[in-house]
Amino acid sequence: MKIFLLLLGLSTFLFSSVNDTNSSMHKKLILGGVEILPGSNVTITIELPKLYNMPTNLSVRVLRGKIDGPTIFVSAAIHGDELNGIEIIRRFRNLKILEELKGTIILIPIVNVYGVMNQSRYLPDRRDLNRYFPGSPKGSLASRMAQIFFDEIVSKSSLGIDLHTASIHKSNIPQIRTNIDNEYTFRLAKAFEAPVILHSQTRDGSLRAAAQESGVPILLYEAGEALRFDEQSIRIGVKGLLNVLHANGMLPDEIKQETQKTPAVVRRSRWLRASESGIIRTVKALGDTVSKHEAIAYINSPLEDEIYLIHAPYDGIIIGKSEIPLVQEGDAIFHIAKFGNIDVADKKIEFFSEQGIRDNAFCEFNDEEIIE
Repeated sequence: MKIFLLLLGLSTFLFSSVNDTNSSMHKKLILGGVEILPGSNVTITIELPKLYNMPTNLSVRVLRGKIDGPTIFVSAAIHGDELNGIEIIRRFRNLKILEELKGTIILIPIVNVYGVMNQSRYLPDRRDLNRYFPGSPKGSLASRMAQIFFDEIVSKSSLGIDLHTASIHKSNIPQIRTNIDNEYTFRLAKAFEAPVILHSQTRDGSLRAAAQESGVPILLYEAGEALRFDEQSIRIGVKGLLNVLHANGMLPDEIKQETQKTPAVVRRSRWLRASESGIIRTVKALGDTVSKHEAIAYINSPLEDEIYLIHAPYDGIIIGKSEIPLVQEGDAIFHIAKFGNIDVADKKIEFFSEQGIRDNAFCEFNDEEIIE
């Protein structure tokens, strides 16, 4: 009997030790003072500076798998008038495949809550939040908000995906901007499967620059227009997030497509500016390829007969353009990425245009979202 009890006690001890070991394998994750346990799908709020003494919070959804893995944050609306990312995150967070998640995803659909309320790119003090990272607790409203976001979200992540659109009255073809000389981010940028990957230098004070200096790489997704939803941009964004999770080992391997989408990879781009003021009539559209010296737009006045031609400075792809027909001298009107072989570029962009919105898995609504 004593031997039996001794064996029973030993087995209990060993079982307890195994459980303790398994528990200790999970890293502790605390956001906004809340511990996020493995297997959690929770919404938390992080206090931001008050606006005229009215409480303001940053809402964050955290999905943590039962198995440890990388921690990725996905942010949108750092500029308050850039709305596509809000819808991308809404659709993404409801996908059933996330039940198989390994690691943690931190979703922040509205970073600049002040700007979204006012449908403005900026904060109430007219500062651009994306120029104040990593922030300071003693600085301006922008700097204080940047510091909270950086300390609570960025510093606890191993990778970030930041969702943007073009600024007001402009539109962007879906594109990933990152450092293509970094093997890791370049691999994930290709996995995202946006039509274009643009090598992009960082700007002082931007989220990407501050995160990179802290060892947290960032993929920046640019697509669509401010204050508008663009369906193709949204669908490519949702699928892109899934693709990155697969490539990062956070979701089970997916069945490879027969036809792999290969983005156009470009190192150089520039904004072409209006040489004169007047009314612009564009010949080329977003996503079109252009040849060096090709006429891509005309500018004239409502009454005068003189016409000014705008020519492409080199062979490339139009990845951004102005959407307003009124221009002043010096206004940015076309963003052209330099691409040596325009026949190849044409085929790549055409492939994405044909295939980009055919995936019914990311349609605007699904049966589970309808409340009768």
